[in-house]
Amino acid sequence: MSDSARMVALGKIVNTHGIRGEVRVLPYNPDTGALHGGARVTLRRPNGVREAALRSVRPNKNVLLVALEGVDSMNAAEELVGYEIEVPEASLPAPAEGQAYHFQLVGLEVVTSDGTPVGVVDEVFTTAANDVCVVRDGEREHLIPYVDAVIESLDLDARRLVIRPLPGLLD
Repeated sequence: MSDSARMVALGKIVNTHGIRGEVRVLPYNPDTGALHGGARVTLRRPNGVREAALRSVRPNKNVLLVALEGVDSMNAAEELVGYEIEVPEASLPAPAEGQAYHFQLVGLEVVTSDGTPVGVVDEVFTTAANDVCVVRDGEREHLIPYVDAVIESLDLDARRLVIRPLPGLLD
């Protein structure tokens, strides 16, 4: 699949909200601006795919409250619970210099400043303080904070993340 056709999951519909058809979306990146009113999205789950347009998106605690065109009742909204919301990768705004989307980090080789292999980024999650890369090498797992003090360089083209491990980080 070409990069222009690659779909990126931005969140999951986890529940309904109210009686007018809004749904609660748990965003994979709480700071995403890619979900907004007027956006066209793909809804996907193992047993189906649907195209949809977002009428409105508003934050509410740790979720987004989303109204979709054509979904005007709680019953219609209930049918959408469990779908992931995806957009084409090409529609995402470019990340800032030295930054990357979570999906771009997954699969990167991680090495220390001196070239010692650490493993491969298996997943990325967000905490209240920063993003964290879960790096695995066989049975070993390292939680690498994605912060300036640790990240030396990021090269998406070479699929490589170079880190300066803080004392105890790799023990």
